[in-house]
Amino acid sequence: MENPFETGHIKNYVLAYSSVVVIMVLFFMATTLFNDVQTYDKKVFDNNISENVHGKEKIMKNIIEIDSSKFKLMEKVY
Repeated sequence: MENPFETGHIKNYVLAYSSVVVIMVLFFMATTLFNDVQTYDKKVFDNNISENVHGKEKIMKNIIEIDSSKFKLMEKVY
């Protein structure tokens, strides 16, 4: 087996490693330069629970009114 330090193989290993690193850096730069980052508005949620409960009741009433025209409830529960 030959000694890689004496035969000059170490130069080939360094060149191969550096070429891989350069290719990785180029791909990283290409993906970051051409990537358009979209910005979104910040959403603010209301933390007032009492208003949310009343809002849910209104929604449920609207759903019941809409569904009452489609379905008829049974008179007896079996």
